[in-house]
Parts: sequence; C-alpha cells; structure tokens
Amino acid sequence: MDLVPHSYYLCSAEQSRFMDEKTISEFGIDGFTLMEIAGTRAADFIQSEITAGSHGIFFCGKGNNAGDALVIARLLSQLGFEITICFLSGTDDLSPDTRKNLGLLQKLEEDIELLDWKDFNPGAYDFIVDGMLGTGLNSDVRVPYSDAISWINKQEIPVFALDVPTGLHADSGRILGTVVQADFTLSFGALKTGFYLNQGFDTSGEVILCELSFPNKYKKPSATLIDKDWVDAVSPPSQKPKHKYEGGVLYIIAGSEGLTGAGILAAKSAWETGLGAVVLITPKGLLEIYEKQLVQIIKKPVGDRNEVYFKEEHVEQVLDIIAEKPGKILIGPGLGRQQETIRFTQSILRNFEGDVLIDADALFALSKMETRKRHKGSNWVLTPHPGELKTLFNQEVHDDFDRLNLTKQKAREEKITLLSKGMPSIVGTQTGDAYLTGYETRIFARAGFGDVLAGKVGAYWLKYSSSELACFYGLLDGFQKAQQYFVENSGSLAPIDII
Repeated sequence: MDLVPHSYYLCSAEQSRFMDEKTISEFGIDGFTLMEIAGTRAADFIQSEITAGSHGIFFCGKGNNAGDALVIARLLSQLGFEITICFLSGTDDLSPDTRKNLGLLQKLEEDIELLDWKDFNPGAYDFIVDGMLGTGLNSDVRVPYSDAISWINKQEIPVFALDVPTGLHADSGRILGTVVQADFTLSFGALKTGFYLNQGFDTSGEVILCELSFPNKYKKPSATLIDKDWVDAVSPPSQKPKHKYEGGVLYIIAGSEGLTGAGILAAKSAWETGLGAVVLITPKGLLEIYEKQLVQIIKKPVGDRNEVYFKEEHVEQVLDIIAEKPGKILIGPGLGRQQETIRFTQSILRNFEGDVLIDADALFALSKMETRKRHKGSNWVLTPHPGELKTLFNQEVHDDFDRLNLTKQKAREEKITLLSKGMPSIVGTQTGDAYLTGYETRIFARAGFGDVLAGKVGAYWLKYSSSELACFYGLLDGFQKAQQYFVENSGSLAPIDII
C-alpha cells in the first residue's frame, strides 16, 4: 500500500525518536526548530478551541515535552491568554531546548506566573495543558506527577495532552499506574500506536496530528490507520459485471440446526454490496428456512432432507457445486461444532484449491487441524475474535498490544491475511504490515455482526481480488451497516484532524 498518506502512519515511541534524531543529525533541522514548529501548531489548535483571554494552567516536567508546552504558553500569551506554568520537578534540571524556551518566556513583558508543584494553589482555570512526561515513560507514574494527574482528572475544563497523555504507554496503550484523561491529544510528527490500543482509545480524546518537518524517508510505521479516503484512492475502479456470473460467485458454506441466522446475515450482507451472484450451500434439511429468508440468494442444498448439519460425506458434493462457476468461498457462519462437521470443514480446507474466507466455527475446525497445509494456489483470510485468535495459535493474548504483535507475526509466518476482530480491529498481511481501525468497532462484538462483517469481506474480496482491500472495505462498510441499527452517537467517529 505505497500510496497510503504518511498522516495515517502509527509509530512507536522508538520510531518517533528515530525520525526526530535523523531529522536533526542527518537532515539538519535542529531540535529547537522542531520544538518551535510543534508548539506553534499546537497553539494554533488550542486557540481555535478556547476563547482568547482564557486562563490556562500548564503542567510541565523537565524534558522536551515541557519545552513544547513552554512554546505554546509563550505564543498564547501574545494572543491575550492568561498563563500559569507549574513545574512538577522544578527548573534546575531542564533539557537544553526546554531551558532555552523558558529563557524566551522570561523575556516577555506579559505577566506569566511560574511556580513549582509544592507552591501550586488550585484556582479558577479555563483549560489545562499536559506537558509532563511524553512518550519516554516506561514505568508507573510517581509523585508528584500522579498527584497532578489526580487533580487534573477532577477538573471539568478542557485538557490538552502534548504528544501523549501523561501515564499512557505510547506503544501499547496501557495505563502506567494512572493517566491524564485528555479531551484532545496533540500528537507531534506522527500518530502513536498506543492511542488505538487498550485504554488509549478512551484516554486520548480527539487525536490531532501536528505535522513536523520529518522527511518521508525516515517515516517507518509500526501500523497504519484504516481510512476510507486513502482506501478509495488505492483501490482499482470497480466495474459492474455485464451478467451476474462475470465477476465470479461468492459461495457461502453455512448453517446447522438452530444456527441458520448466521448464514442469513452473511448472505444478505454480501448481496448488499452489489455482487452478481451469492450462492448459499447448506444442508438440505435447512433449505425451507433459507427459502423464506433469502429470496434473492441462490440456494444449493446438499445431503438428504433430514440432514441439518454438514457431514464429511458432503465434501465431494460441495466441491462439485463450487467447481460449476469460478469464485471464492466463505465458510463458517453457523456451521456448528459437531465432530462430523469439523471433519467436513477440515476436508474442504485441505482439498479446495482457491481463495477461502474462514470465519466462526470454521476457525474452530481449523484450530483442530494438526497441520495447516493448503494448496499452493489457495489464499486464506481468517477473521478471528480475540478468543479465537488465542485458540488458533495456542498463545496467550493478554491485551490489544499482544494481539497486534501476534496478528502481524502469524500473518507473515503463515502467509495469510488475518483480520483480528476487536477494538481496534487489526488487519495483518503476508508482508508483516498491520492496519488498525481508528474508530469505535466494539459494535462487532454484538451477536450477528461478525456474520455481517464476514459477508462484506467475502464480497469485497471477490470485487477487488485483494484480500487486504477486502478487509478494509469490509470493516468500513460493515461498521456503517452496524451503526445504522445500533449507534445513534458513538463519539469518536470523525477522521483524524491534521494541522
């Protein structure tokens, strides 16, 4: 995905430091200039949100995060804002660029209050700027920083965190003891992976990217945000087929007694994308149910009228149906976990030489296979939720950071496309790249919406022939459909703002 804008890159703290250091040491833009750019962009945003003349309290540590805060304070003071700056660790051991910015601040004629935490007297402030610890934090927050965070989180005024909320791990999104609950996070140079993992999504507030002068050659992401604009830009034009079979067929192998709803949702979801042909393959004993619910969908029953789940003896019949027209398979919705059905599923996966989307109960059957060898020409897309991911690869997944790393690792090692459902949803590719949703996707945990997502992914895979694009469009389109039913106002759904 070479055309993805750099503004959607997600970087670790180490990658951010790399860009900063290389820009300074090799490219020739000094750190003080980068700090000035960062502070200027952040000040521009804050003044767009806060009324001129308002009183801001700036909490500062002693590193460069504090230097960014001092640039903002200086610029806002020139625009009529009242400024109070509180240093958590005093001013004796500031970083060189931060000390230089403190000197500039002290040259101003405006009355700016400077104090230490021990002298802090809570007053009436209109907004807060968190410039305490930044991306370098790797252990639990200690006093007096934890005390300052406790006070900040009790206030009912806007909180602007600089680069990352103090107490949030920039890579994992884990809370390190305690964390600033930000209304806005002004991320300098690159978005941080931790904003979208674990507690980061609910802690960072609205994320604002403040671009810095980093050359593109230094930008190496750990993941990328999925956004409709760039997905549309990298997608080939979709042409409407002249007849229903021209674009291929999506075969959905689904259903067992009591679990027919999953196949219905997946088939309807796929059909709504505009596919020419969706064929539902199901045990004959369930045909009457599907005839009533899926008028537009072609149904291909297998077995006898009294059979309500798949058996290994159905394999040859199913493969014959699939061989009639070229297409792709979605297998799993509502299959059930009978031993005969598990053996049926495993046999399909071993013997079908083509593209297969493996979902739901088919993932369980896959996890029970001793080896996952498949035909050389067969591509797989797997769509596990966190529990299924753990079972599939027999590894502990403690949180979203573990899930991200495991998804990247297994997609690369097993040469598959892996869509790990959750919050965020993560797409791992055969090249080891990863893509994350930057919006609320917990809705996919509701019963039935995994089937909606599977139908969308299968349909878009047929449309674009790209498993990656299939996952991106499936997540974007599937979420939009889910939102119509269950979400009136889910909060952070707007795209990332770039200033």
